Amino acid sequence: MNILNRVKGIITQPKQEWNVVAGETTTLSGVITAYVIPLAIIGSLAAFIGYGFMGKNVVLYRMSGIAWGINMAVVHFISVIVTVIISTFIVDMLATSFGSEKNMNRSVQLVAYSYTPFLIGAFLSVIPALAIIGSLFGLYGIYLWYLGLGPLKNTPEDKKAAYLIVSIIVLIVVFFIISAIISSIMFAILGLGMYGGMGGSINFS
Repeated sequence: MNILNRVKGIITQPKQEWNVVAGETTTLSGVITAYVIPLAIIGSLAAFIGYGFMGKNVVLYRMSGIAWGINMAVVHFISVIVTVIISTFIVDMLATSFGSEKNMNRSVQLVAYSYTPFLIGAFLSVIPALAIIGSLFGLYGIYLWYLGLGPLKNTPEDKKAAYLIVSIIVLIVVFFIISAIISSIMFAILGLGMYGGMGGSINFS
């Protein structure tokens, strides 16, 4: 699998690309190492550069400095990897409840490749003020997920909407929980705080 071709295909020609994916033989670890990790690394580097050297004002507080860059990079990387893995297990576990095929390898393909717009949007973190726009790219992933349910999970047409809604809720909840946990750990390690700490300052200008 060529990662650039996969990104281009899943974004621009999702229906055709899902059929290609359905014909591939892969594993959970294979998708994580060959696809998710490389994209997560690039997003993390963007976050490190953006928050480490440019920074972002949040109300009266400025998130800026090397410590903030490290924090945002690590939180993004770990959150993405863990979210994809946990979501894959949950999506696969729920499969039979929605008349779908229970297959871990297909589940990780569905989760990881549908996550592509969010992973690409994370590149905008290189300019922190645009990070929220990058996050909104993830909304396109909902459509991709819907299209992938048939080819990958053999989900009946009348069960797709329900399976999609439950799966997306699971992914969002898992991501925010993992992000919160990792953020708390990194805040403690790096000495960051809401109103002070390494690399941060209160800005009244």
